[in-house]
Amino acid sequence: MTTQLFQVDAFAERPFAGNPAAVCILSEGASGASAGWMQRVAAEMNLSETAFVSQRENGFSLRWFTPKAEVALCGHATLATSHILWETGILRPDQVAVYETLSGTLTARSLRRNNDTWIELDFPATPPQATDAPEGLLSALGVNATYVGKSRFDYLVAVDSQDTVRMLTPDFGALLALGVRGVMVTAPATGRFDFVSRFFAPAVGINEDPVTGSAHCTLTPYWAERLGKLSMRAFQASQRGGILEVELIEDRVRIRGRAVTVLRGELLAEDPHKP
Repeated sequence: MTTQLFQVDAFAERPFAGNPAAVCILSEGASGASAGWMQRVAAEMNLSETAFVSQRENGFSLRWFTPKAEVALCGHATLATSHILWETGILRPDQVAVYETLSGTLTARSLRRNNDTWIELDFPATPPQATDAPEGLLSALGVNATYVGKSRFDYLVAVDSQDTVRMLTPDFGALLALGVRGVMVTAPATGRFDFVSRFFAPAVGINEDPVTGSAHCTLTPYWAERLGKLSMRAFQASQRGGILEVELIEDRVRIRGRAVTVLRGELLAEDPHKP
């Protein structure tokens, strides 16, 4: 039995932009796949995230792996998975995708807008708490901070301008020593975006993540408070770049983006330890 495998550019309106994620749809017989096998598949795919989805009675089980580790929350791979479930007909466009994950129940729904399809994720907010910068953080980034905070997973560093964010050349070895999943650097934006950011996560094998949905669970409450608005448009200023629409609703963040399938195939290397 083979496993369906897809590669999707998430938070992208065209191929080769946004953040690529692999999506493995586990068949009923493979739904008990071992974590070790999933980790090896993720290392083989060598993308920032590989999602493994299997159908359950009332929705889906969803897990995410970087090439190095399993993570508790991933936005772009959830968006990619949802895109595939609708595109392949596993779900109808009017059906909500319901996932059981390490971060609890997450949902996604498909939105039609001006003859285009967007996906809206409903994720838990992870607001930052102000903190002193740990030793080595700012020197690793080469910046002066206007704010430093820490969320459940990451450090948030705010700087003076979007140009500072775009020109960052971090010391990834020094960031690795901080003992957190990642570091996001952000600044207010001009023009059609409210804020920009970049995200660095060498601790989980990703020096720079192109577009990070889960980071916006922290960025959204931070900027909502400072800008005095609950709905915002964001740009992650990596080399590939990605556009996100975000909205803070009490303790939840709604994240909207688009996705494009760039590869379809079959994974022939099955888990030798599955039940």
